Formats: sequence, C-alpha cells, structure tokens
Amino acid sequence: MPMTSTPYRIRPFASADAPGAAEAHRAGRPHLVTTPEVVAWQAALPHYHLLVAERAGQVVGTARFGPVTESTTPHQGFLNVSVLPEHRGAGIGTALLAAAERDLAALGTRDAHGWADDTPEALGFAAARGYRRGRPGRFSGLDLTAPLRPLPPTPPGVELRTAADFLDDPYPIYLVDIDGARAEPGDLVLDDQPYEGWLAEIWQRPDQDHTLTAVVLADGEPVAFSAAQTDGRSTYWSSFTATRSTHRGRGLAKLAKAHSLHRAKARGLTAAYTQNDEGNAPMLAINDWFGYRACAAEWKHTKALGG
Repeated sequence: MPMTSTPYRIRPFASADAPGAAEAHRAGRPHLVTTPEVVAWQAALPHYHLLVAERAGQVVGTARFGPVTESTTPHQGFLNVSVLPEHRGAGIGTALLAAAERDLAALGTRDAHGWADDTPEALGFAAARGYRRGRPGRFSGLDLTAPLRPLPPTPPGVELRTAADFLDDPYPIYLVDIDGARAEPGDLVLDDQPYEGWLAEIWQRPDQDHTLTAVVLADGEPVAFSAAQTDGRSTYWSSFTATRSTHRGRGLAKLAKAHSLHRAKARGLTAAYTQNDEGNAPMLAINDWFGYRACAAEWKHTKALGG
C-alpha cells in the first residue's frame, strides 16, 4: 500500500511516545537539541499540551501548544507542529494543527503564536492556513572540534563560577534571568516569570547542564550567565545568555559564554548551536565573534483563532 494512503490518527501523547516525538520534532533540523527525556518532561508541565500523529504504529508528527502564561496581553497561546519529512503531504500536519487549534480555543486562546522553518514548504503551509508571518529568527552553529577564540581577560573584581555552585540556592541566577528576559525582542510583552515557575520550567529541565552553565560574579553577586543544555552525547545548545541591566556594556555576557564553550569543548562535545531573534544585534555580534555561522532560519507566525 502506498504510504500516502496509509491511515493515521491524532491522539494525546503517552509516555511511550517520547522517542518518536523527539525524532519528529528534530527530523530535518540537525541544529535542534532535544531528547526523549525532555519531551516526556515537557508533556508533564501543567501548561504544556502535546498531541501526536500515529501511523502504522509509529509516531510521525507532533503538535506542541498551550497558553502563554506570562503574557500581559490575555488569551495568547503557542503552537508548533512537526511531521517527519517522509510522511508529509498526507494531511497529517493539517490534522495536527486543526486539533491543536481547537484545543487552544477551548482553553480561551484568541491568538496562536508559532514558528515555521524558512523553507518554501513550511512558509506556504503556514500562509495557506491563515498564519501571518512576523519576525525572523536565526539558528547558528559552531564547530567545537576547531580551535575556539581565546578566553577574554577577566576584569578586576569579577569571578567565574558555574550554575552547579548555586544548586542549594539558585535565586540569584533567577534574578539575572528575569532581568535579561526583559530586554529580549519579541511580539508579546511578558511579565516576570514567578520563581517557582522558573524553577520548574527552566532550572529543573532534564537537559539543563549546570556544570557547563557559566556564571559571572561581580563583587560576589551573580550579574551574568550563559546557560547550556546538551543532548547527553555530543551537542551543546546555548539556551540563554543574560546580563543584569546594571552591568551591561562590560563584555560580561561574552565572558560567560566563552567559559561555557571552553568547558563544553574540554568535555568532548563537538557541535554548538543557538537561536536568536534577528533583532537581537548585541547577541548576534557576540556569536559572530565566537565564529558561529548561520545554519538555518525560521519565522514567527500568528493567527487569530476563530477569526
């Protein structure tokens, strides 16, 4: 039977789906760093919803969605769909999207925000289903088997630590994180994430590597960090680099990221990736300095549900 005629079904995620869901998310996107453990952990978060498409006993696609809980604009949601390349063209992505939109609308969501790869197929899929293209994002990669730029000098009064030194009390790292997040470009204005939510959704991520996350202290207080996630094998993901507003312009974000990358290389990781909004000129400049090169792109899309 031709694959295009093989039936499929859309259903809620089950724990046994984690490997297939991770593969569907990452297929065709070697720059993404995700694992089955992260997928299962995300699916257990209270505001995160996950549907899968099953075909011939295999998970071939996912829809990941939920409310944007920190938005100062009410009734906003996120929604992203992925389908394995060899299963596209059979209506699976359309069915996943429609099911997720219905569930989001039932949660009271008015606007769905998601990302589409910068390919004619993905952009055409989004446009044909009523999504309006917005701001671009850039994926960049760095070969960790090649020599890294030397570590920048550490200024007087500055000390380098890791997030592992704050396992007993990560609140000082949280303060840097929320201060840095306020400066991030984006379509939505966000409230500061509550500390308990930050602990559950960021600090306790299973792929968050506290020993590779470099923290910069000035006069004994954390003022900058570069957070690292890994796939547990060879790949490093720079999830967020931030500096307190009171200490910006001193090169501390670059210093933190340099130490994090050097630690990753020393551990034997071979590839580093990151994603930045194209409007984030300071961080793009830092990544260019390290030698990151653009490897893919995506576009933010928005749709008014029921409109």
